[in-house]
Amino acid sequence: MGWERSGSVINGVIVLDKPAGFTSFDAVAVVRGLARERKVGHTGTLDPMATGVLPLLLGRAAKANSLMPETGKAYRAGFRLGERRDTGDCTGQVVGTDGSPVSRAQLEAALEGFRGDIWQEPPMYSAVSVGGKRLYQLARQGITVDRELRPVAIHALQLLSYDPQAREGELMVSCSKGTYIRVLIEDIAQSLGTLGVMTALRRTAACGFTLEDAVTLDSLRELAAQGDLAAALRPVDSLFAACPRVQVSAAQAARFTNGGWLDLARLRLPRPAPEDGPCRVYGPDGAFLGLGCLNGAGARLDFVKLLAGE
Repeated sequence: MGWERSGSVINGVIVLDKPAGFTSFDAVAVVRGLARERKVGHTGTLDPMATGVLPLLLGRAAKANSLMPETGKAYRAGFRLGERRDTGDCTGQVVGTDGSPVSRAQLEAALEGFRGDIWQEPPMYSAVSVGGKRLYQLARQGITVDRELRPVAIHALQLLSYDPQAREGELMVSCSKGTYIRVLIEDIAQSLGTLGVMTALRRTAACGFTLEDAVTLDSLRELAAQGDLAAALRPVDSLFAACPRVQVSAAQAARFTNGGWLDLARLRLPRPAPEDGPCRVYGPDGAFLGLGCLNGAGARLDFVKLLAGE
């Protein structure tokens, strides 16, 4: 069924198509009210102007946030060349303009230098902490501080459209966690000898989910009014779909749920045998128990986190 309620607690994942104008915390607050569930968290902040995939974790799924595998994210981003704003996006104040023309061929050539592993400087309008303060707090006070460059990976970067007269277009970006798309646009523009600003952002994939998996807030409100919000919930283990599945016996399940490790020689592992690393552990009835870690060197399956129960 893709969800479950344990006592008065709803456990599962809602993949929200976040609307513009909402912070991630706004979205959490709305869903908390609709689900009447206190434990609701999100898997990664989207700026208020941004839309798209925002997985929300309800009930015991919230305990899985720090354990989820790195799956990367994907975006469609609108941009305009010849303009720079203090926030890096169209919500900020214009702080510079430039009339240099840029052809499509020049732009396509510039993108090649931003594919693969690159370095980024976090923007001042971000939640990164420096000296115990969020950068956006300092930025709002007119304070600029040095920021350390951070490594990120751009897995795919494609120019979807570009109007050289308006100097506006759209990019498709697939990237690692922690990538700032507005900084990417600014850096691409700088490499072309001009300025750039992000005009729109839509996240199309995150945590293994895509827009096809997402539901709108209006749809959630309708489901809640019908008493059928559970129709939008996905199971907790969907967060770990990329991890191999290991099913254990009743005795092994009891040991695992008490935090014990399991002898690999006594487990029926899938074939071919999965590599060392995190795995999903299921009881004999197919119920998801939690996360383990395959340890070939120690010939054991180590306990990581119990995600069953309240």
